[in-house]
Amino acid sequence: MLTSVDTELIRVLADPLRLQIVTLLARETLCTTHLVEETGAKQTNLSNHLKVLREAGVVETEPCGRFTYYRLRPEVIETLAGRFTALAETARANTDTKRACP
Repeated sequence: MLTSVDTELIRVLADPLRLQIVTLLARETLCTTHLVEETGAKQTNLSNHLKVLREAGVVETEPCGRFTYYRLRPEVIETLAGRFTALAETARANTDTKRACP
């Protein structure tokens, strides 16, 4: 069953730019400058989206001099994927279950 935390995470990942950021961070740890180059987003807009991802626990930061690097936390994505897998298994197991109308 999906929890309120799962619902919030789905909302966070539903934004196209945030999903693009997550996809890029799945490949490598990147700083804001790299993410601006890759996405074409304005730095302030990108920073706001990174803040949302950080607060949701999807990414973590690593300071490096005057730069901040961002890294995806794969366990967060795995947990959400596991919830969807369980939901799909439940649906598959109950394809013939139908509640009668009154």
